[in-house]
Amino acid sequence: MARVLLGVTGGIASYKACELVRLFVRGGHEVVPLVTPGAERFVRAETFFALARRPPNDDLYAHLTRADLLVVAPLTANTLARLAHGLADNLVAEAALAHRGPMLLAPAMNPRMWAHPATQANAETVRSRGAVLVGPDEGETAEGEWGPGRMAEPDEIYRRARELLGERDSLAGRRVLVSAGGTREPLDAVRFLGNRSSGRMGVALAEEAKRRGASVTLLAANLAVPPPQGVEVVETPTAEAMLTEALARRNVDLVLMAAAVADYRPAETVTEKRPKDERAWELRLEPTTDVLATLADGRTNGQVLIGFAADRGELGLERARAKLQRKRVDLVVFNDVSRDDIGFDAEENEVVLVAAGTERRVSKAPKDRIAAVIVDAAEELLRERAG
Repeated sequence: MARVLLGVTGGIASYKACELVRLFVRGGHEVVPLVTPGAERFVRAETFFALARRPPNDDLYAHLTRADLLVVAPLTANTLARLAHGLADNLVAEAALAHRGPMLLAPAMNPRMWAHPATQANAETVRSRGAVLVGPDEGETAEGEWGPGRMAEPDEIYRRARELLGERDSLAGRRVLVSAGGTREPLDAVRFLGNRSSGRMGVALAEEAKRRGASVTLLAANLAVPPPQGVEVVETPTAEAMLTEALARRNVDLVLMAAAVADYRPAETVTEKRPKDERAWELRLEPTTDVLATLADGRTNGQVLIGFAADRGELGLERARAKLQRKRVDLVVFNDVSRDDIGFDAEENEVVLVAAGTERRVSKAPKDRIAAVIVDAAEELLRERAG
């Protein structure tokens, strides 16, 4: 367990720091909130102490507590200038001067303020002293402007914090099975019935699990992106092949079934290429065996199963909720494929994590960031099973 000093300064993004506290606490860390008067205009200090599970702080020197990590989120342009020039006129600035260890800063400000040469110089100054900056992200800011200035999402800040704390081996000793890509069911010698998936999400999950020390097997169904280094790759071009290989490797701690596995396959396959003519080609399809449900039927004690649902809109989300119950899995990651900017063939995604009695929406972000959030959720489920 690490001790984390969390500086919260006076920006509208202060409310996001509440979720960051929750993430640290769920990860087993001790959080010491350092809330400036400016931040209290948006969120009361008592809120942060309650989320950190600490009594209201009566320690006059809490900001000088020795800690493993100092995080400032949000970091305003004013506080960034303070840190760059070594001022010590509030709790966060004093803590930064006294802290001996890694420092993670999450800038949040108007895009024009972030772009100003003075701000960029201040950012470069703190970087040169070893501070790590996460964000700012591009998007619409509170005042309605668009550009880089939004505070990075709490999930991303927490992921970077874990890296700085050396928690890369949080899955050491764990065996993880990941599926990625889209299966192709042969129609004839050259044609197939397929699913629209590049495999980018599953590959990101495999890479994230490997980065955290897990022994990872990737069931690869016609990937359009290269698999990560250091994982076992098993080619599973069809639904039947994926079922066979998944069952052969079912004795794992965590299953992440991100592949788009065909629900149906042709009842009959033509061995040679069917030549084109003027006649209609009528196909009869038969259902494939559900890989995830089959794994759930033979689940071993303590194993965590996570499924994925690519569907459209609110109706698709309803079906994802039903899928959670029907397939008896621990979590379903819903991906809304009605949008062109996320999901299939896109480098970014926006998902909803659907679990029993709870749902969590993860904002649009690169798929490696989404993968980190999903693996965080998987780790939490593994800890619950172990405890």
